[in-house]
This record gives sequence, C-alpha cells and structure tokens, in this order.
Amino acid sequence: MEEYMLPCLSKTLFGVECLGCGTQRSLVLLLHGDFVGAFKMYPAIYTTLLFFTFLFIHFIDKSRNYSKIVISTAIVNALIMIVAYYYKHFY
Repeated sequence: MEEYMLPCLSKTLFGVECLGCGTQRSLVLLLHGDFVGAFKMYPAIYTTLLFFTFLFIHFIDKSRNYSKIVISTAIVNALIMIVAYYYKHFY
C-alpha cells in the first residue's frame, strides 16, 4: 500500500515534514479499523474528517447555514495540527 501513496512535497524538497504528513497513512489505518493507530499516526485525523463532513454538508444543504460550524471545526483542526506538529518534533 505504501508504494501507491503520494510523497510529501515539503519533505521531498526540503527534508521537513509538513503539517499534513501522516494523513494518508492515518486514513489507511482508519480504513483497516485501527482507530488508535490512526490517531497516533496523525492526531488531527478525526477533526479533519469532521471538518470535511461539515464542509460537504454546507455545499449540499443550502437550506441551512453551516459556515460557523465549518469555521469552528477548521480552527480546532488547525490548532490540533499545530500542537501535534510541535509535539512530534520537540518531544
């Protein structure tokens, strides 16, 4: 499965992992049912999925305004990504 995954452009060009490194591997672990492993690989996986779910609903259901929920989940997701990135590189 690893051979079909896209390489991280930031890591390939600069040798530094980006905030999204581990997302593909985490999704594969999630699809295999390894929920804890998916979280350990990429802690923002669940908030990312929640964000994309609300974003999808926002585009599909025009009868309600989901923009506050989308923005809130985006902010929470960004914070988790930054904290996890910091933790991975300094601890």
